[in-house]
Amino acid sequence: MDEETREELLEEYARLIVRMGVRLQEDQPLVINAPLACAAFARRVASAAYDAGAHDVTVAWNDEALARLRYDKAKKSVFKEFPEWRRRLYQDSAEAGAAFVTIHASDPEIFSGVEPERLTLAQQAAGTALMEYRQRLMSNKNSWCVVSIPTESWAKKVFPAKTPAAAVEKLWQAIFEAVRLAPGEDAAARWQEHIDFLARAAKFMNDHAFVRLEYKNSLGTDLSIELPKGHIWMGGAEKTQGGVTFVANMPTEEIYTLPKRDGVNGTVKATRPLNVNGNIVDGFSLTFESGKVVDYKAERGAEILQELFATDEGASFLGEVALVPYDSPISKSGILFFNTLFDENAACHLAFGKAYPTCIEGGEAMTADELLQRGVNDSLVHEDFMIGSKDLAIDGIEPDGTRVPVFREGNFAFA
Repeated sequence: MDEETREELLEEYARLIVRMGVRLQEDQPLVINAPLACAAFARRVASAAYDAGAHDVTVAWNDEALARLRYDKAKKSVFKEFPEWRRRLYQDSAEAGAAFVTIHASDPEIFSGVEPERLTLAQQAAGTALMEYRQRLMSNKNSWCVVSIPTESWAKKVFPAKTPAAAVEKLWQAIFEAVRLAPGEDAAARWQEHIDFLARAAKFMNDHAFVRLEYKNSLGTDLSIELPKGHIWMGGAEKTQGGVTFVANMPTEEIYTLPKRDGVNGTVKATRPLNVNGNIVDGFSLTFESGKVVDYKAERGAEILQELFATDEGASFLGEVALVPYDSPISKSGILFFNTLFDENAACHLAFGKAYPTCIEGGEAMTADELLQRGVNDSLVHEDFMIGSKDLAIDGIEPDGTRVPVFREGNFAFA
């Protein structure tokens, strides 16, 4: 790719994030979460935000190398703490109506070998401190968008046989394709067409109002997931409570809802590695009874799963059910990204932990207790893991017992 084309696509990507991702409004503040390695692109997004009329742009920087140093050398008690100034940054910005862009790009194994308890303590501290802020975002009180760009360490993990520069270049090309950016084409129009398809898929699921989904494939998945009354399938674009349309993930290929907390039974086999706090979990399967994980096995990273489930009571229950065609562009690329933002959009997936309140009728106005009574899971964590395969079959069961094909051979049966 020549320099002029790259520059064109980078500028278009930044504009797409601001104008379609968070749909920034005139005089609205923007907060960007960014690794130091992504500083140049964070500035592009900030520039696009000012061009769109942002009131101001704040960047919350993070340094994963420094974070690793801290995990290795700091006292364990430190990880029970969370800086008040950082909590106020997010909470005050959210209450002021800010939009939030997160650039998610890290070394997939940056925390490999760190004592798992330290990671768990840090996650618990952050989850508790940022609970109200995260609740606002998951209830769509603020617009938000998660995106990614290559870093050298990440690119080398994805393309280990290439030189660092070639790996970064190849990962850029894969990301541009995943977010529907191409030279001379209208990215916004391509995105709108894609959003319309996901809206049709969500409507199909909502019209049927299934009470249960049943999953099966040749890898050993045999899983039943009950769906609570009043559940809502969403996907593509969402709306804030103030009526602003935004796209929470770029890329996105999914439609999703929430399961009934105690209604998951059977066994499921993961089909892609899971990156949890900079650690890889691979080759794992899970068994559920009455919603809870009662047994699990992993070829790698079983201790990471153990710590994840120990975070709190809700961490071993599911909070999300997502449908993604096996023939999605990311899946067709054949690339294992080691980044959940991309890998979850290559396959149907589930998520441990907190459910999105927007996925049940009236949920955004319910208290935590009211949501729990409706069968909606709560947790400090939300971790997606991939279960889709080429031969995955999913049947939806209607209230009268009618069985409707939802997925066949890994893709939507109605498409």
